[in-house]
Amino acid sequence: MNKRIPDQTSSIAPVRRRGHEAPTAVAREGWRYHHLGIPTLTPHSGERHLPGLKVHVSGFESSPYGIEWMRFEPDAPYPEVLMTVPHVAFEVDDLEAALEGKEILLAPNRPSAGVKVAMILDDGAPVELLEFAAEVKTKTEAGD
Repeated sequence: MNKRIPDQTSSIAPVRRRGHEAPTAVAREGWRYHHLGIPTLTPHSGERHLPGLKVHVSGFESSPYGIEWMRFEPDAPYPEVLMTVPHVAFEVDDLEAALEGKEILLAPNRPSAGVKVAMILDDGAPVELLEFAAEVKTKTEAGD
């Protein structure tokens, strides 16, 4: 059965998406997959504590699929959906433009130097958008 799938990531009119086609965010908007964040209550080996963000993270640096485990502190100041539902993250070239017309879950912020992030909500699912400054990309490519 072919159902009309509403396009929630773009102001472009909804279209039918076939099984082999990339999501609109990738195909039309040019967003690039970055990671999958999975909330957990279980400590993982190699966790890094990010005290300013009140979260412990692990896996991102070593996962070949970009899976990042996230264990939030009890008083973490985030919406419940972010702490309980996995999120997909995309790198975008222009965060402000990518946010236009979207339901914002977490306003744009700078968790580290050269990185701007925001979270949107799409049909109840959290989606993270990241914009990296040119110097961060250059530094990463150089292996620093």
